[in-house]
Amino acid sequence: MLLGLNPDEVRLADHSPGWKTEFQKVRKNLLENTNIPDSHIAHIGSTAITGIPAKPVIDVMAAVEDLAAIDKQLIAGLRAAGFLQLKVKRPGEMVFARFADEDYKIKTHFLHLVEYEGVLWKNLLFFRDYLNDNEDARKEYVQLKLDYIKNISTGIKAYTEYKESFVNRITELRGTEEK
Repeated sequence: MLLGLNPDEVRLADHSPGWKTEFQKVRKNLLENTNIPDSHIAHIGSTAITGIPAKPVIDVMAAVEDLAAIDKQLIAGLRAAGFLQLKVKRPGEMVFARFADEDYKIKTHFLHLVEYEGVLWKNLLFFRDYLNDNEDARKEYVQLKLDYIKNISTGIKAYTEYKESFVNRITELRGTEEK
């Protein structure tokens, strides 16, 4: 199992059972180096969805009670676990990455630090679980990814935007299923 993408590279790899194993290693590393509870660490993204191709980058979500109260100790613990904070600015989220090279170009893992039980935490878990439980949605998502690679493939930002309406449509279902 080869992990990692160069900056702005979009490439899909066939599903690998090694992705789950790699996530478990990262979880263990986070538990050893931070005070984040086990219940606040989750495998997300396409590498957490059974049987679908994905970018060969492991997405991990870790949660804290309050992002505004993040301290230097947590950042140091994430660094000790191999994660460096990225300059990416997203509402309700801090993004970190692990790299395969000394030049910090090839990203192998993303860590999305969010607020526990917040909207982002719930949406990302719902999306993963919904696709794992719904074969038709999985097939539609795979086709969307393959269409992008075949017809557009202009970089990671465009790839994310291309998938956005599908992701939003699925996460909007969370409200209907919680009632």
